[in-house]
Amino acid sequence: MSDYRTFVGLDVHARTIVGSALDATTGEVLRHRFGFDLNEVVAWTRSLPGPQLATYEAGPTGFGLYRRLVESGTACLVAAPSKLQRPSGDRVKTDARDAFHLMRLLHLEEITAVTVPSVEEETARDLVRSREDTRQDLMSARHRLSKLLLRHGFVYDDGAAWTRQHDRWLREHRSGDLAYRTAFDANYEAVVQAAARRDRLDKAITTMAEDSPFTPLVNRLGCLRGISTLTGFALAVEITDWHRFTGSTIGAYLGLVPSEYSSGQSRQLGGITKTGNTHARRLLVEAAWHHRRDYRPSPTSVLQARWDKAPVAAQLRGQAGNERLHHQWVAFTARKKRPVVANVAVARELAGWCWSLAVMDT
Repeated sequence: MSDYRTFVGLDVHARTIVGSALDATTGEVLRHRFGFDLNEVVAWTRSLPGPQLATYEAGPTGFGLYRRLVESGTACLVAAPSKLQRPSGDRVKTDARDAFHLMRLLHLEEITAVTVPSVEEETARDLVRSREDTRQDLMSARHRLSKLLLRHGFVYDDGAAWTRQHDRWLREHRSGDLAYRTAFDANYEAVVQAAARRDRLDKAITTMAEDSPFTPLVNRLGCLRGISTLTGFALAVEITDWHRFTGSTIGAYLGLVPSEYSSGQSRQLGGITKTGNTHARRLLVEAAWHHRRDYRPSPTSVLQARWDKAPVAAQLRGQAGNERLHHQWVAFTARKKRPVVANVAVARELAGWCWSLAVMDT
């Protein structure tokens, strides 16, 4: 931090930006309020005595301001909001005070920065998050349709739901008065549209995963059971820089480690912290269930197809990971651990195996 003269804190909102700047040489503090005009913010920052270092909190406004500042020659850190220190007795919160607080923490080297993705990484992340939103929309639409039928006494019990057979059963129960048919059509149409949108996004993600900078990483992650192309691509773009972690720290980043409340001689562990990337954590928890099934040294045809795309070293590591994770499931079952608790523990270790595949030299 001694390389910089001016430290700038920016409180960024959708329509306003408040800046607070400290000249470390003279001790002068400057403040300025802007509309959401990035050119004006960059011009004001560049007019300050240099070299300058700026910061603002990561949030819904994205990383456009960061890129504009860096292009103009101003160094910038995007602060992790959950890591910002704030006095417990501080009960006054304004934009100006927030900007000053960011400026002060930056000068004291107390800012924990997030990793800023490239434009390509960010757009790929937007794609997988659109798919996640569509999955949730589809689940909600199916739930509403099934509960509509349940309220009218129609219960499907002839095999798995949301198959072709189930779809025929649904259409057979459309009959009724006009109000019921209208409600049924609206809910059924929502299910069909959400499913079609999900399929289009799946196709786009699969195409991108086969020919993009993420392809080698996706192929290596696919050596583990439960990590399909869609899951591997989502993990690749959500975490991006795997080298900032170790096999033991990536679980904490994803919120898969137990919370702890300890003081003096007392030590109490709670549920997992659930911090970090929610999407990546859900994907790993779902993938961990696949390791509960019996382990066979010879891979299935689906897994073998994924192995064929990866280097031999990745295949061997993936095989070792699959065997280890299944043995963990066996040990938890023998200890009569609750399956949901055991699965989270396996997901935490699965994150470490994913990390080892992501950072391996190929």
